[in-house]
Amino acid sequence: MPIDPDSQNLLAMLKAAGRPPLHTLSPPEARAAYLAGRALLQPDLPEVAEIRDLAAPGAHGPIPLRLYRGKGLGAGPAPTLIFAHGGGWVIGDLDTHDYVCRKLANDARCVVVAIDYRMGPEHKFPAAIEDSLAAAQFIADQGAALGVDTSKMAIGGDSAGGNISAVLALMARDGVAPKLVHQLLLYPAVDMKMEAPSFSRVPDDYPLSPKIARWFRDHYMTGDHEHGDWRASPLHAPSHEGVASAFILTARHDPLCDEGRDYAHKLEAAGVRVWHLDMNDQLHGFLTWGKVVRAADAALDMAAASLRYAFSTAG
Repeated sequence: MPIDPDSQNLLAMLKAAGRPPLHTLSPPEARAAYLAGRALLQPDLPEVAEIRDLAAPGAHGPIPLRLYRGKGLGAGPAPTLIFAHGGGWVIGDLDTHDYVCRKLANDARCVVVAIDYRMGPEHKFPAAIEDSLAAAQFIADQGAALGVDTSKMAIGGDSAGGNISAVLALMARDGVAPKLVHQLLLYPAVDMKMEAPSFSRVPDDYPLSPKIARWFRDHYMTGDHEHGDWRASPLHAPSHEGVASAFILTARHDPLCDEGRDYAHKLEAAGVRVWHLDMNDQLHGFLTWGKVVRAADAALDMAAASLRYAFSTAG
């Protein structure tokens, strides 16, 4: 399937700008480039009812959080999405995904709490998981003060954030993390082995190429021996039975496409309710390109609809 015309235009813009591939940059340079790109590609920020910057206690220091209360929500406890941003466990922060969090808060009629977890290469696996788990526990413990309905909490994120979300959903199933009613996995990374056929299908000049994906992984992981650990590769968890319902988005022109599809099938085989949206004309990362790629908002609308449904049927 040809790439969506809006995404084709974006590829042309990136080529004309001469932007170097991320894997040729140092992590600090890549972070700066990613943040600068978000300013150009992120739509105007929608108004929400409330924004608060917070911090959760962590074993290695405070974990920054940002709370968004969707427009039109009353003052009482509200359904809540805990959100982990994408960026390959190396780049990204609360600002790069500000638009996505605002839109989901408004459209899903919920609170969104975004996590600014520690990243590689300074903080290796499983630092991102540890911080996200600590943040989720803090949100659950402080639910009343934060305006969170702890009986209606979901986890979600894009790419690396989808990886973290899938892992926390497994932990919630096992009673290690707070109970969750839904997981929102947006083109998630779920297999650190990175051997799926889609890795040989995607060319090197895409925003996420196989080379870049492996560059991210190798900055996050300490070695091949960790690739099969289910906390890094939730696809390889011993069991997926009993995890929260899932919305899984895949993009066909994405090296992570096939592992995301396989994860949807694995959850389905385990008896989990799954809504799998495969956008066969899209690239990895398009959800944060809403200023130039119109399909981004359409996909986020569907993700928000899955959250509304999960919240309405919880309890």
